[in-house]
Amino acid sequence: MISTKGRYAIRILLDLAEHDNGGYIPMKEVAARQEISLKYIERIMPSLKSAGLIDSVHGIGGGYRLNRSPDQYTLWEILQLAEGDLAPVSCLQSNAPVCHRAAECRTLSVWEGYYELTRNYFTGITLADLMKKQQGGDYVI
Repeated sequence: MISTKGRYAIRILLDLAEHDNGGYIPMKEVAARQEISLKYIERIMPSLKSAGLIDSVHGIGGGYRLNRSPDQYTLWEILQLAEGDLAPVSCLQSNAPVCHRAAECRTLSVWEGYYELTRNYFTGITLADLMKKQQGGDYVI
């Protein structure tokens, strides 16, 4: 399940993409448009910055901006940073110990298939794709 943190990370980056004017965008503006608590946004931003998705400047004229064009941000990348490992079962998580039952597991292929579908689906959607969808206003779930 994708948590609020993952959904909000997408919304924040999408907002930065849609309101890009070449400068830095204050998070208070994003918070107001997206109706997300500024404190909650401030908890999400460090992981996005340390991963190189965004850049920031403090002080007057400061804020955040994307480091790449919107077509270079997949939802999979964003969700992994916000959520961590998105594997549906623990045995498929990165760095998981090899399961001694894997060779006889009747359900492993189901979980592998589900994981592959999920990864392929979110990898195939970029911020640019979301920007093309015309919806009413700035509202995103």
